[in-house]
Amino acid sequence: MSTVPESMLTTVERTFEDLRAARHAVAPQFTPREVGIITRVSTGIAMVSGLPGVAFEELLAFPGGVSGIAFNVDADEVGVVLLGEYWHLHAGDEVERTGRVMDVVVGEGLLGRVIDPLGQPLDGKGPVAARKRIPIERDAAAIMDRAPVSMPLQTGLKVVDALIPIGRGQRELILGDRQTGKTAIALDTIVNQRDQNVVCVYCAIGQRASAVARVVAVLRDQGALAYTVVVVTDGNQPPGLAYIAPYAATSVAEYFMEAGRDVLIVYDDLTKHARAYRELSLLLRRPPGREAFPGDIFYIHSRLLERATHLIEGRGGGSLTALPIIETEAQNISAYIPTNLISITDGQIVLSPSLFALGVLPAVDVGQSVSRVGGKAQRASYRAVAGDLKLGYAQFEELETFARFGARLDADTRKTLEHGRRIRACLKQAELAPVSVAAQITVLLALGAGLFDRVPLERMTAAEGAVQAAVARIPDALLARFEATDRLSEAEREAIIDIAREALEQHLPEGASGAHAGTDADAALERPHEPHGETPLAPAAAKPAADEP
Repeated sequence: MSTVPESMLTTVERTFEDLRAARHAVAPQFTPREVGIITRVSTGIAMVSGLPGVAFEELLAFPGGVSGIAFNVDADEVGVVLLGEYWHLHAGDEVERTGRVMDVVVGEGLLGRVIDPLGQPLDGKGPVAARKRIPIERDAAAIMDRAPVSMPLQTGLKVVDALIPIGRGQRELILGDRQTGKTAIALDTIVNQRDQNVVCVYCAIGQRASAVARVVAVLRDQGALAYTVVVVTDGNQPPGLAYIAPYAATSVAEYFMEAGRDVLIVYDDLTKHARAYRELSLLLRRPPGREAFPGDIFYIHSRLLERATHLIEGRGGGSLTALPIIETEAQNISAYIPTNLISITDGQIVLSPSLFALGVLPAVDVGQSVSRVGGKAQRASYRAVAGDLKLGYAQFEELETFARFGARLDADTRKTLEHGRRIRACLKQAELAPVSVAAQITVLLALGAGLFDRVPLERMTAAEGAVQAAVARIPDALLARFEATDRLSEAEREAIIDIAREALEQHLPEGASGAHAGTDADAALERPHEPHGETPLAPAAAKPAADEP
């Protein structure tokens, strides 16, 4: 009979000893589960009883994979905001605590993707390649962790970059009536960030699915989707998703900001967000206030927008620039939500329906628009021309009102009007046609020098295009000066103006170029101003019409 080797016996005995020690080390543990019962379900909310330890804004698990956020924590029951389809929920169903707050998936894998506020993909490209999750509600950066706004965020729009500049880390409100081009300005800004190392986040709140599909298609066609994350909740989804959407999008943006990158986030729009919160608050029987909004409506937006900032180098040096959009009614910017957002943000871009109807696009009302901190970040080459440009445009808008009466105006007033019309023509811009920094500054310098004043209005578009094309003839050393922190010297300005003057020669009327450039133009300015479509009545003592030149 063969004997068992001693080494095998030792191994078996050691194995049994390990098992015996493991058996004694394991102690049965019970995991407590706190389960409540649904008492009633309403539109987008549920009332739950039996959860004595639930915390405010804690995530709750409902049957069917639906989640909810504890909003009202009362003595007898909990008001829960539902974050999904709730048609299958009924009174008596069980609800379980999760012990955590609402969070969202973040990471580089989100770039180029379309997701909902819960982090679920909506673009049919499979699961999101990101594992890290962070809460949607986070504290804003401390004051000592914030740095001044010092770098410009170029939108590619001449009227914004020159007159209402935006800095990286700023909060600039875009407001106007519906169908006045608010989203178009935001899209132009996103498209202009190509090759600028800026990550963009577009948050659609309660939008129509067709409108969101159009925005995504534009971003894809323009090559901007590669550096953009789109967070979507449409108008047919529960109001709870519309409420958490901007917070989830901000957490996604903060991930990139804390990694040291510059981020741009667009909230389109916070009017629908406020209405969704009002609906939830009224359903949860919270006391209404002005315009039936709850008393903390200001706080939900202030704590959201306070997260946009420019971090110090010790925190990575990243920035988060916010462009919230608000829809007004009949240009009433003194309504409750618009005034709240105006007081929270660092400036506003106001869009005018009357300018939009006249075809002045983008329809920015320069007189009511302001940027409170962007001027500090604006390039010095812009600041050299922007002040005179804004003053000339403001004078033109005031005089234009009087000129509509057909009164005879003196020569200086007519020159101001003609110059203002050309400023307005130069500030017009087609959608999705961003203009480079060099082209903008060249056009603005030519405009400030009065080179466009002799160009007929019907030729302004072609003349401006010629000046932009002439930028290619500017020496590289001079182009580099556009990015410098100090202003252009007088010799550098004259060199740029000479290049623009040469480009405009072919667009001047015959006899208006060269040494006699002022003859015909000055003669035209000496004629009385006649509004379009009107024929002024000649006084009785005036010469016959045949004698007039």
